[in-house]
Amino acid sequence: MLTRAAAVLLPLFGRLTVTREADGPFAPGSVFVANHDSPADPALVLAALRTAGVTPVVLATAGLWRVPLLGRALSKGGHIPVHRRSARAADALDAAAEAVRSGRHVLIYAEGGLPLREDAACAAPRPFRTGLARLAAATGAAVVPVGQAGARRLASGPAAKQLAGVLTAPVRRPRLHVHIGRPVHLPPGTSAGTEAAHRAVSAAWRQAARAVGEPSHGG
Repeated sequence: MLTRAAAVLLPLFGRLTVTREADGPFAPGSVFVANHDSPADPALVLAALRTAGVTPVVLATAGLWRVPLLGRALSKGGHIPVHRRSARAADALDAAAEAVRSGRHVLIYAEGGLPLREDAACAAPRPFRTGLARLAAATGAAVVPVGQAGARRLASGPAAKQLAGVLTAPVRRPRLHVHIGRPVHLPPGTSAGTEAAHRAVSAAWRQAARAVGEPSHGG
C-alpha cells in the first residue's frame, strides 16, 4: 500500500527518473539500503523500487506509527518500527532478519536519522551505523545500494520550510533521481561490512546527484 501510494502521488510533485545497474529480478530476501537526507526521500525510493518490481518492508522511526492514517498503513504493510536509543532498538533487526529469511525484501536507512542542515542541496551519505552489516551477516542476504538525489528540493529544513516545499513542488516540478546499484555481499566483520556498504551507497548517490545536476563530490 505504501509503495503503491508513493508511485501514484510522487509524479504530482516532481519529475522522477530511475536507473539501475542489474537487469532481472532481485533475489528474494535482498536488503536495500538508501541514503537519507529528507523526510521526502522514502517516497522517491519506494516509487523507484516499484519500477523494479520491489515492494519492501521498511525499517522506519517508531514515531511515524503515531501519525494518524500513516501509522495504520505502516502496520498493515508489515513495516518495522525502530525504537532508537531504547532497549527495544534491537527488536527491529530481529524483525528485519525474520522478514529476510521469509523471502521479503527489506529497506533500511543506515545513517540512523536525518541531517541537521536547512539548505536544499544534497550531500554525500553520512557515516553508517552497524545495523545493516549485522543484518547482512546474520542472514547472508545480498545488499542492494540505492542512491537518491533531489528529495531535499521537495522537503528540507524546519517544518515550515518543509511544508512550503511540498506545497510549491507541483508548480516547481523538481528533478528527482534514484539509482539502484548492483547487489553486493558485504565482507565479514561489522566494521568492514559497514564501510563497504557506505562506499556502495555513496557510489549510487553520486550517480543520482549527477543525474539531477547536483555536485557529486564527497562520499
